[in-house]
Amino acid sequence: MRPERGRPWRREAAYERRFPTCPLIPMFVASDTVNEYKSEDEAIHVIERRCKLDIDAPRLLKKIAGVDYVYFIQKNSLNRRERTLHIEAYNETFSNRVIINEHCSYTVHPDNEDWTCFEQSASLDIKSFFGFESTVEKIAMKQYTSNIKKGKEIIEYYLKQLEEEGITFVPRWTPPVACKSESGTSHPRRPVSPAINIPDCATKEGLSNKEILNTTSSPSEPTAGTPDDKLDADYIKRYLGDLTPMQESCLIRLRQWLQETHKGKIPKDEHILRFLRARDFNIDKAREILCQSLTWRKQHQVDYILDTWNPPQVLQDYYAGGWHHHDKDGRPLYVLRLGQMDTKGLVRALGEEALLRYVLSINEEGLRRCEENTKVFGRPISSWTCLVDLEGLNMRHLWRPGVKALLRIIEVVEANYPETLGRLLILRAPRVFPVLWTLVSPFIDDNTRKKFLIYAGNDYQGPGGLLDYIDKEIIPDFLGGECMCEVPEGGLVPKSLYRTAEELENEDIKLWTETIYQSASVFKGAPHEVLIQIVDASSVITWDFDVCKGDIVFNIFHSKRAPQPPKKDSLGAHSITSPGGNNVQLIDKVWQLGCDYSMVESPLICKEGESVQGSHVTRWPGFYILQWKFHSMPACATTNLPRVDDVLASLQVSSHKCKVMYYTEVIGSEDFRGSMTSLESSHSGFSQLSAATTSSSQSHSSSMISR
Repeated sequence: MRPERGRPWRREAAYERRFPTCPLIPMFVASDTVNEYKSEDEAIHVIERRCKLDIDAPRLLKKIAGVDYVYFIQKNSLNRRERTLHIEAYNETFSNRVIINEHCSYTVHPDNEDWTCFEQSASLDIKSFFGFESTVEKIAMKQYTSNIKKGKEIIEYYLKQLEEEGITFVPRWTPPVACKSESGTSHPRRPVSPAINIPDCATKEGLSNKEILNTTSSPSEPTAGTPDDKLDADYIKRYLGDLTPMQESCLIRLRQWLQETHKGKIPKDEHILRFLRARDFNIDKAREILCQSLTWRKQHQVDYILDTWNPPQVLQDYYAGGWHHHDKDGRPLYVLRLGQMDTKGLVRALGEEALLRYVLSINEEGLRRCEENTKVFGRPISSWTCLVDLEGLNMRHLWRPGVKALLRIIEVVEANYPETLGRLLILRAPRVFPVLWTLVSPFIDDNTRKKFLIYAGNDYQGPGGLLDYIDKEIIPDFLGGECMCEVPEGGLVPKSLYRTAEELENEDIKLWTETIYQSASVFKGAPHEVLIQIVDASSVITWDFDVCKGDIVFNIFHSKRAPQPPKKDSLGAHSITSPGGNNVQLIDKVWQLGCDYSMVESPLICKEGESVQGSHVTRWPGFYILQWKFHSMPACATTNLPRVDDVLASLQVSSHKCKVMYYTEVIGSEDFRGSMTSLESSHSGFSQLSAATTSSSQSHSSSMISR
């Protein structure tokens, strides 16, 4: 206990000025009132706040913990009648792992009411913290010591602020007039109990660790209790499997980021979780590969491959693979008789792209079967088992173009279907297998390789063999079982079905470019522009684009006259090339905005990784120009020094180059019925991985933009 100068009520007024934020405590970034109580005579005031703290902890520890901010519940109980202020605080974040309690008390000195007595105590109990218990203890002690040193300084700062405002005296509380008797004398003073306890909105016992992580994982997340930021325990157990609090937090944070940038077409939680697991729950790395995969799926219409692509008859007859029941864990089982398959013949007859497309259709079917088995078995099944029979494998399978096609398939599957292979059983591996393994193993992810089980000869029939993973009743007949397997036997592809190199190349190009989306490169000083001519007013221009690299500004302009035809090599003078994307500039440099052309939509800044859909109802006929322009990072407003985030962002946009993938479509006025659903493109490519496709409920008179 220590006495301090200053009347208690001025101190209470000074203390309240610390909220909602306090510039003298940089780590105290926000606070919200969650409960408040005032007695009728205003003698008792109890207020409970949820405080947001930016703890000075190593970035690595924050990433491991899965939170950027820590939340505390603080309850202040002011009893004006007893002239006391009690402050209680405890941590909401990680309350099952770390228990922090702090108590402070301000009371009037018994001998001199111009003095205030201050008491403070705290306790720390670390049960577990991902193996960083000692580090957390040091951080907590450091923060607590710092707060104690600053406590008096902060109160004096606000006392001085009150004096500067002319508030040098706060009168002592007196009972309201209504409490006096008719004779004018006060009633005898009644005994007063301590400050009333109000119901806690999030008691330490009632708030689970999972709920805490769901509400504290990001500064921009919705408030606690909304469906988007809370994963029900039954839902996790039923569809996702065992998740640590950190893993659950990572999933929520990545899902929310996707909801903000890929509105209406984000994957299901199961699919997001695969990418997180593939990168050991490193959110930044998982987000990068997931965004690349979503763009790839959209560009090549992978979501519709099962409905729109029919495998050539050659594949149906000679590709020795197919689905066959499930393993003991409920995973769908795919059987591949690679040793019986004529890989050289298939490549010569079909080409690399057709084989790749067929493998993609197998993987899409695998995702669908996993969902079905999850429902059948009542537990999460997110991967399948592959059984590869190598009997018959020989040097013919090591034909260079065939190995090249295999490596390409492995590369695409690894990038877009991570953690979908639960187990790979390789049976009857011959002597030539080590040669093939040496060629392909470097292209297989380390986590995937750990799932490989290789058997030579008949070893698979002994202990630790097939019976450990597959029920006896479904072991295929060609492996000594009793179950008839409908997988084609393969065999040599007739040479009459072979095609010339030129035919195969044309077919590969056709399959690879079979997409409604176009790619474009955007350079600093060289935007990419698309011209759309509108004949009938009230037509609707729709667009759907992804920002694959860098940050861009999207604009829409209108002109009554047509721009000059674009130059074919507008960037040639600068020796800038754009492989995989074009760059077209339509607006003449001598044109003046507001004179030769006008802006019809507000500029839209789009960040790397964002997916944007929108539409514009045209008001005049003429020429509309959609423009994607390089976005320069603004300088920091408070300092001349560049921020770390700005520097990192500038490094990501190498050579001042951005890349977009876009699709545009015009809906005629006769097809427009005024509803927002009619504005949606029939080719917008909303992902089939999503639980449901959502449409915006916002309506604007001239445009609708959603991200």
